[in-house]
Amino acid sequence: MRRSLCVLIAVQVLLMSALVHDAVAKVSDAPSVSFARFDLAGGTADGVDRTGGVLTLSGADSGTWTSAAEVVPFAFDELVASWNATTPAGTWLTIRMRASGSGRTTKWYTMGIWTAAPDPARRTSVSGQGDADGFVAIDTFIRGKKAAPLTSYQIEVGLHREAGSSATPSVRFVGAMTSAASDYAIPSAHTGVVATIDVPAYSQETHIGHFPEYDGGGEAWCSPTSTAMILDHWGYGPSADELSAFPGAGHADGQVDYAARAVYDWNYQGAGNWPFNTAYAAERGLNGFVTRLRSLAEAERFIAAGIPLIASINGKLPGFYFGKTNGHLLTIVGFTANGDVISNDPAVPTNAEVRKVYGRADFEQVWLGGSAGIVYVIYPEGVTLPATDPGLPANW
Repeated sequence: MRRSLCVLIAVQVLLMSALVHDAVAKVSDAPSVSFARFDLAGGTADGVDRTGGVLTLSGADSGTWTSAAEVVPFAFDELVASWNATTPAGTWLTIRMRASGSGRTTKWYTMGIWTAAPDPARRTSVSGQGDADGFVAIDTFIRGKKAAPLTSYQIEVGLHREAGSSATPSVRFVGAMTSAASDYAIPSAHTGVVATIDVPAYSQETHIGHFPEYDGGGEAWCSPTSTAMILDHWGYGPSADELSAFPGAGHADGQVDYAARAVYDWNYQGAGNWPFNTAYAAERGLNGFVTRLRSLAEAERFIAAGIPLIASINGKLPGFYFGKTNGHLLTIVGFTANGDVISNDPAVPTNAEVRKVYGRADFEQVWLGGSAGIVYVIYPEGVTLPATDPGLPANW
């Protein structure tokens, strides 16, 4: 049975909720989230060149880079990997992770197989990997409910090309977010940021029926619609020539259709794979990763730095077009004087209705309480990320 892109988010939220009463000790009362950026000049490489801290194939048609063990400052329940790469035609990546803790090391789990090409075998999540230690829910490793705590992990990136090709994928960034089930103080205190970032407004609903082979538009495209808005904000969306050559040429806001094809996960059968959306942004020259924020106070730092966010929500949200959602992606583009969220929300009938304001507590209930604060952070080189809290594990 085909699933909409947002069903994935609902699955992740339910799985995370099942871990709440099995949560492990945290280093503080703050929500337990950590984000690691790996030194690609470090780790170990087999058949891979690491010149300048960029991974490329050095001769053979496949090679691997494996990180050193990353120690997490708390026992973690979930992990989402991110990567920024260029994958020319005939090349692809395989991203895997394994974790350690309590005197044992898990097997390697595939977190995704990625290529920029619309290739069913080479842009896909992988099902059926579960064992006693955990499983992968599309793009998220989740520790088994009865599994012993995990406190470190490694990431492996496989680089591949078709036999006879001289092309190589090029990987410039690998990162991962780890988290444990946490409680949240809602609403968070407004830090005084009052700003709105000018982001183009695109409705997902105007694409209903577009490309059935990519899940057919409408509600199923909340993630690529949000991603398309952010790419166009930074000036990295598809060009007029790219859109005119696209199979759906003539559709209004064709960059949304273009993004849906570019992020489509052939196993999940949807466009809502979180790191696939940031990987698409990276293929177009931006930086991107998936992490969790601890509050809207942290989101305000990004808005103050001029960086809009894409957030995952789940639940009943006053003012939301559908009333409630089993999982939805929308943008955070600003904050009002009283700390409410200004959003370009694609879940509306027309582009003119995309700009929405949601109450701060209402939004945090469906964001922190719905996806534990998942965001896509997408930004160009030269734009500086805001500072993280020095008293807590860095989460970006």
